[in-house]
Amino acid sequence: MTVAAETLSTGAGTPVSDLLVGTYRQLGEVCEALTVRVADPGPDVTQMGVSWAELTKDQEALDAFLLAETARIQDRYDHTPRRDVAASRALHDYAWSVGLLMSGVWYLTGRVPRIHPEDVRLDLTTGVFEISPRPDLTCLPDDPAAALPGTLTVPHEEALRAELRAAVADHMEPLLSAIAPHIRRGPRALWGMVTDDLVSGISYLGRMLGQEPDAVRAATALLPSAVAPFPGGAEFRRLIGSDGRQHTTRTRMGCCLYYTIRPAEACATCPRTCDAERLRRIEEG
Repeated sequence: MTVAAETLSTGAGTPVSDLLVGTYRQLGEVCEALTVRVADPGPDVTQMGVSWAELTKDQEALDAFLLAETARIQDRYDHTPRRDVAASRALHDYAWSVGLLMSGVWYLTGRVPRIHPEDVRLDLTTGVFEISPRPDLTCLPDDPAAALPGTLTVPHEEALRAELRAAVADHMEPLLSAIAPHIRRGPRALWGMVTDDLVSGISYLGRMLGQEPDAVRAATALLPSAVAPFPGGAEFRRLIGSDGRQHTTRTRMGCCLYYTIRPAEACATCPRTCDAERLRRIEEG
């Protein structure tokens, strides 16, 4: 995630949205895989691309979203994907990126933002997301942000985790409903992908911060087991390599279908690969 300095002017924002801009900037300093820019909160901003709301309500916008992903796969891998593969890859990228924008704020600050339909836009040409922070935040009562307008409080850490789960589920449900016919998989598989992306985003952030064990504990506390609509828990485990080193891993619940693009390069946590093969890839990579 690269956030240009000119996008961080907060003079027209609210105190809560200013806090979020600062946290998104912090995420951008450590998460190179997160291709998101922060929108200037000023009133005369030209919005880029298509919004999440348009993807869920406008079939032409959704078709353009899928065609853009097809074009990126063709350009990057010299491979023409099936339509369900393009849809799956596009959904995976969206769920991972937007999920991390919520879970990353929670992990870094103990606050949960609500991201609304018009808050996220996607540049179909570049695949870059744009987030417009708004004053809609939940935190604990002893958080200094609790006194700011637009902030709600919950009584304890588990209630805050429940708010994060609800924020992610509420954001993703309309998009899953819209894209499901193109992916040709049922609700459990789709929510399994969202579960994977939520958990992996947190562990990735922790790894980038040099805090992977702490992030694994946080993700496990967030999803200790299945919590509707998420069909399973984080379920991290340790594998021991031939050299005695331990590696943190988990088996993904869903599949982004990357293996159909590069069969020899399946994701290390793909449910279609065995632990021995997964460990070999970790040790070599």
